[in-house]
Amino acid sequence: MRSILIGVKRFLTNKNTITIIAILGSLLLLYGAYNKRIEDATSPKAVVVAINEIGPRTYITNDLISVKKIPGSVIESAYASTSDVIGKYVSNDAVIPANGMFYKGMVKTWEELPRSVYGDIPNGNTVIALEVDLDKTYGNSIFPGNYIDLYYRGRNKDGAVMIQKFIESIKVLAVLDSAGKNVFETNGALQSPRYLMFSVPEDLHLLLRKAVLLGSDIFPVPRNANYSNGVTKNTRVVCTYLKEYILNQAVDVNAKDDKLIIQEGSKIDTMESNLESGN
Repeated sequence: MRSILIGVKRFLTNKNTITIIAILGSLLLLYGAYNKRIEDATSPKAVVVAINEIGPRTYITNDLISVKKIPGSVIESAYASTSDVIGKYVSNDAVIPANGMFYKGMVKTWEELPRSVYGDIPNGNTVIALEVDLDKTYGNSIFPGNYIDLYYRGRNKDGAVMIQKFIESIKVLAVLDSAGKNVFETNGALQSPRYLMFSVPEDLHLLLRKAVLLGSDIFPVPRNANYSNGVTKNTRVVCTYLKEYILNQAVDVNAKDDKLIIQEGSKIDTMESNLESGN
């Protein structure tokens, strides 16, 4: 018996034995952790989903949502309880598709919703309503909060067609129908878009107005997810040739012109007064 104990002791104190036991223990721990992770990822968990598509600023009621079970790995940032979304609103820049989940950040209280899409435009910017249709918005695929580029389509003095990116990195404030309502604020069928609302610095605002008055076609082009996540350059003209081409066909009325008109007008008023009084 004693010899057996001595043999066991020697076996357990042997360096090779200790190394083998440590390796086996590590493998068992890794196997257990792996199985736990697989179980968490594949075990069905409850999540709140939209029954039909829900547009921005929609008040969420019980009849608009349901609960379904899906693999747990999919819902790390999604709401799991109806009490987390009922009585709140879909945020201004989100659309919940049919059977889509409510991810955190997509749901706001009434106090958290911006009162006006124009309330936080930068100082010095001017709001523009660009006329569009279903085709130009890629079948209602441009949403508030997306960033777009504006392209120019027209003809030069020789009649040749010009198509070129004109202004880049513009944030969409709203998409309105012909009645001035947000096309996504509905629980029914989406309305056809008529205007894209956005803001740009005043010099670009005047440039766009001149381009439209000259008969040019200005149309939006959406970009990838990074564009809409703000990984963009500042709003700016990217084609100097088009800018100069448009400006050369328009006349600027500056402050000096205004003063001259006012002074000339005052002189005429004075002359007319003198004539009426017989002076």
